[in-house]
Amino acid sequence: MSDNRLSVGDTAPDFTAPTDNGTFTLADLRGKKVILYFYPAAMTPGCTTEACDFRDSLDALNAAGYDVVGISKDSPAKLAQFREKEGLTFTLVSDEDLAIQNLYAAWGMKKLYGKEVEGSIRSTVVVDEDGKVALAQYNVKATGHVAKLRRDLKLG
Repeated sequence: MSDNRLSVGDTAPDFTAPTDNGTFTLADLRGKKVILYFYPAAMTPGCTTEACDFRDSLDALNAAGYDVVGISKDSPAKLAQFREKEGLTFTLVSDEDLAIQNLYAAWGMKKLYGKEVEGSIRSTVVVDEDGKVALAQYNVKATGHVAKLRRDLKLG
């Protein structure tokens, strides 16, 4: 568990991890802008809402030069089911050992239904072309987050 949240200007930790259809390495996207969003579990109501919002905004985000990568502790097989069921066309990364979520401070103590529990902290980190953090948002809401992110990135 990590509480060392990233801030604007920090170097985004590099990682390589399995996806539902191969392997993803963050360093392979140097020179591009990347939105890394961390979510608790595929095929749950909030995570589905957020994923579908990213899916529905993908053309606008891609047009502005952003790649979208969703990261959760789900297995590659569950991510494949999620992609198929919701028609997702962006990268889904499996972080079963929580290594990436710990690097990005997206795993830790949070409130769930009024109780303190350890788990995935819904977070978004935007990485610029040089591999630096351009934006870091923690404890975001599933509903409306993508619209707010688009406003924060000045994408309308």
